[in-house]
Amino acid sequence: MKPIWILDDDQSIRWVFEKALARTELAFKTFSNTADALAAIATELPQVIVSDIRMPGGSGLAFLSQIKEQHPDIPVIIMTAYSDLESAVAAFQHGAFEYLAKPFDVDQAIDVIKRAVDETMRQEVAVVTLEDTPEIIGQAPAMQEVFRAIGRLSRSHATVLINGESGSGKELVASALHRHSPRADNPFIAINTAAIPKDLLESELFGHERGAFTGAQATRRGRFEQADNGTLFLDEIGDMPADLQTRLLRVLSDGQFYRIGGHQPIKVNVRVIAATHQHLEERVKLGLFREDLFHRLNVIRLRLPALRERREDIPLLAKYFLQQSAINLDVDAKVLSAEALKYLSAVNWSGNVRQLENVCHWITVMAPGQHVDVADLPPELKENSAKTTAANDAWQDALSQTVTDALNRGETGILEAITKDFERVMITKALQHTEGRRMDAANQLGMGRNTLTRKIQELGIDE
Repeated sequence: MKPIWILDDDQSIRWVFEKALARTELAFKTFSNTADALAAIATELPQVIVSDIRMPGGSGLAFLSQIKEQHPDIPVIIMTAYSDLESAVAAFQHGAFEYLAKPFDVDQAIDVIKRAVDETMRQEVAVVTLEDTPEIIGQAPAMQEVFRAIGRLSRSHATVLINGESGSGKELVASALHRHSPRADNPFIAINTAAIPKDLLESELFGHERGAFTGAQATRRGRFEQADNGTLFLDEIGDMPADLQTRLLRVLSDGQFYRIGGHQPIKVNVRVIAATHQHLEERVKLGLFREDLFHRLNVIRLRLPALRERREDIPLLAKYFLQQSAINLDVDAKVLSAEALKYLSAVNWSGNVRQLENVCHWITVMAPGQHVDVADLPPELKENSAKTTAANDAWQDALSQTVTDALNRGETGILEAITKDFERVMITKALQHTEGRRMDAANQLGMGRNTLTRKIQELGIDE
């Protein structure tokens, strides 16, 4: 293996690296200025370069630029005692692998060098390009069910209600339903009803006439008019105010409405696709959502699985998002190691696909080197994973204490009693999550539908 080059005009820094590298199997060579290093590179190449940013006779940044122009694959680690923002930005803009602020921990510096060596030792770097990717990625059985539903609805104008957690891709599914429908050549208009203040939402949906209220200086077409003969996607429908629910119901019933301040009915032909992360049946029971509107919307129900329910799709999604980020930023795409992919596949992903996309963008911008390992992942992702592990340990500790207390009290039949409690919680939560759909709950719990029905009766679970 080629040697590690250390460039620093400070003899004590060179001495520290010499002693530290001597304890490793890494060969090394030191230089006190950039001129000697540039002369040496004409006859030999280093494995990794560690260079100070300010030295007499030549700037470390200028040296970095020359190296990257002639030998772009050599990782260069920049050191500086002037750890200001401009120095850090300049180092990375010139292509630095990593940036070390003096004084630094020697062991950490050696770890950075070893990571840079690992980067260079990979036999070949996969060429990653943005492949022809389907509009929605998913090989998991739960996603295949969504694909089948979109296919069956491809000739339909039926109203669809999409259920799914925030960030799970509900708008992507709505857009796909539109593109694969008879209305594909007409507008697809999307609006998040929870993101618009109540006072503005009515005008946003139905438009207004000039002078209808203060500030209405011109007539404005609302989303329903804009979507005429096409599709209107109403995201987070569960948060729609009660008075607007009534207006929406009338439009769904007779296909016409009035602009705010208007006196002439406007007739439209709009397919409505609604989405929510909420349990609408529960909101109906609480009087927060109109039951008649719910039934108008609930013609066809699609449930979009959370990312943690389709973990086999995570590697495909991560690769796609890394490719996208690389193209958007005009950089080489990062490649995840097998260990990093395994780690990401085990994350809980409370923010679903959107959170994974954000993490991939973070990796593209912040991870050093093209190959990404677990150590290069966002710190908060690992912190959240640790909290999840702690939560799992906590319920097991609680279960252990419950068993211990029961044993100390001399109880009998402990296993049967606790097993029933355990099954009752599992089944109740699964039914709440699937909004009462027993087949979906049975699939997620890993049991047959008949077994689930029998246990619901035996355990006296109130659905």
